[in-house]
Amino acid sequence: MKLKVFLEPSEEGGYTAFVPGLPGCISEGESKEEALRNIREAIDLYLEPVEDDLTPRADAELVDLVV
Repeated sequence: MKLKVFLEPSEEGGYTAFVPGLPGCISEGESKEEALRNIREAIDLYLEPVEDDLTPRADAELVDLVV
């Protein structure tokens, strides 16, 4: 999977990294390399399936939504 990551210098020093395609996926690091390592970990956790999300409840309804 290929994702775009923005890497910005932080006012306090270091760098902030965020992924526009994954809302809320953000991390920081003291160096660019550390920020990229940290955002990689954040992406892995963001995309990790949650067991409860894999099996709908018996009373769940499937709805097609057009937006």
